[in-house]
Formats: sequence, C-alpha cells, structure tokens
Amino acid sequence: MPPANGGAPAGPSSGGRHGPPAATAAPKRNRPRCNLISPHRDHAFTQQQLPACKPILAPNMVIPILVFVGLLFIPIGLACYAASNKVFEVVYRYDTKCVPKNMLHNKVGYIQNASINKTCVINLKIPNAMKRPIFVYYQLDRFYQNHRRYATSFNIAQLGDPKEEVNPYIKDCKPEAYAGNGSPVVPCGLVAWSLFNDTYSFARRPSGGGGGGEALRVIKSGISWRSERERLFGKHVYPKNFQNGTLVGGGRLDPRKPLSEQEELMVWMRTAAMPRFRKLYGRVEADLGAGETVAVAVRNRYNSYSFEGAKAVVLSTAGPLGGRNPFLGRAYLVTGMACLVLALLLTIVCLFFPMKEEHLQLR
Repeated sequence: MPPANGGAPAGPSSGGRHGPPAATAAPKRNRPRCNLISPHRDHAFTQQQLPACKPILAPNMVIPILVFVGLLFIPIGLACYAASNKVFEVVYRYDTKCVPKNMLHNKVGYIQNASINKTCVINLKIPNAMKRPIFVYYQLDRFYQNHRRYATSFNIAQLGDPKEEVNPYIKDCKPEAYAGNGSPVVPCGLVAWSLFNDTYSFARRPSGGGGGGEALRVIKSGISWRSERERLFGKHVYPKNFQNGTLVGGGRLDPRKPLSEQEELMVWMRTAAMPRFRKLYGRVEADLGAGETVAVAVRNRYNSYSFEGAKAVVLSTAGPLGGRNPFLGRAYLVTGMACLVLALLLTIVCLFFPMKEEHLQLR
C-alpha cells in the first residue's frame, strides 16, 4: 500500500539493491525564498529578524520623559530669549523718505533719472548704548531671491576658474550671458546683475546740534565667508563686460580687482530664502552712547520701486547667538511648556482612568 502522503515507501531504497536511489522529498512550498546575496541560507534582513527596539510606551515611562524635556527646554529658551534681548538694533526705512515730494507720484521715473541727485541725509536716534563692533545691514522687502529662474541664473564654474569663462552651462545665465559683441559676461547671470548699489556714510551728530560731527568709518573687509573668498570666487577671475548692456540692473564691479576681493558681490550672491532679508554691508568699530544721534548720508540708487519693494538701513550689535532673533527662545519655551502640559494631562487621565490588567500584560 503506498504511503498516504504520496512519497516513496520506507526503506533503504525503492528500486532494489542495484536500482536507482530513492527520490528525495519535495521541498516545502511555504519555505521563504533564499537571500540572493547568500542563496544557501536565509538572511536576518529578509526574515525581518534584525535587532530592534520596540518599547511599549506606558504612562510611567512617557510622563517622566515629558517632564524632563519640559524642564530642560524652558531654561534653554529663557537663556536664548535673554541673549536676544541684549542685542540692540536700529532700523530706518528710507526708500520713501529719500524721494522728493514732487516725485512721489513717479518713483520709478525718479530712480531712473540720472540727472537727479540721489543723496539724502537721515538721522538715527540711538535708544540704547551700542558696543563695538556695530554691524551695518541693508534690508530689502518683497525681493524674491528664492525665485527658481533667478536663483539658478549664475555659473559657479565661471566664478572660480578663468578658463571657464565660456562653458556649456553659461546658457543658464541668459539673458545676462553674453555682451553685445558676443563675448561672455563675467560674472554672468541675473543674481550678479542685480547687485545692490545703495551706499551709506555715517557721522556722529554733535550734542548741541548743527552740522559737522565725527565721521564713522565703515569697514567692508571680512564681511563674506572665508570659504567664499578662498574657494568659490577665483583669485584670477576678473569682471568682464559687466553692466555694459543697455539696461543696468544694479551695482558695478571694479575690473581691476579679482572676484575673490569683491566681498559685496559675495554677500549679495548668497541668495536669501525669504522675500524680506538683510545682508551685511559693513561694520563700525566704535561705541555709540544712549541718546546719541547718527547722521546717515544715503545714496539712493537701487531701483526697488519697480517691484514696490522697501529698503531700510540697520545698525545692530551681536550676541552669543548672533543678531536679534527671539524666535529660537520662543520655540524652546513653547515646546517646553507643551511637554509639561501634556505630562499633566496624561497624569490626570491615568488617575481617573487607570490601565487595566490586559493592558499591563502587553509589557
């Protein structure tokens, strides 16, 4: 009688003493496939048997963690907020103040008319004592440097190597890729073409009023990153055919200085992520007292009126965390307080609705 499972009969062989060997049992069909890398054995990764941590988040473990995070984040947030409050800054918007009253209805015509004097003087009242160094920023609003077409309109190879003045990727710089005679523009692209070109000069106002005063020197060296000066912008790359077209976008560059020394260009080409941004203009190595007045002579040349943007000059000190920015401290405080509130709510829930026996067995 044949076996019930349809296999070969029991015994040393099924074909007699000199017959063929007995057929081996067929492999089980529910056996998982072998690993392709090591086909002779199954791998722990394919069998999902790698070591893993699978904690069961019980209240007696979650509540202490929330309390610990809350008690840790709140002091950090208070420290960050206090450090931010120690930074003093003065912001003055001048894009409208520097336009003559008879040209307020035609601001674009005013900024494009080269025959009109663009210099104006504004007075900054210093509310708190500001210790050196005092950083000078220019602030722009409604300027979208994060626009895809604008942010990609430059050629990074051209900035660092004089042999890359013309390369296959210079086409990304259009319409500021080639001059009218067909020679390449260095640096090419809309980012460099729109270089900010307003200038500022500062002087202390005498305590009794009137004109004159002590001039404050603005240092513009060292405002860029060292990696930009040493790696990104080449020491043997000089501006060529820059702002030579019929439409001038912004500032001009000194053709006698290599790009590695044009730090204002480096700061500007580090595109901002938000439509309101500040960029470093320079620093003043002098102390300013509380109540002191600083006269700022602004040469208002940058055309922010075409896109209804705003311009401002900023004087700011610096703290351990940089400039004035209370967001980091507020974020830590909100997160810490949220953790404490959640810990309190979980404690109340556990007191009124304790865990059942079947829930405890899951641990």
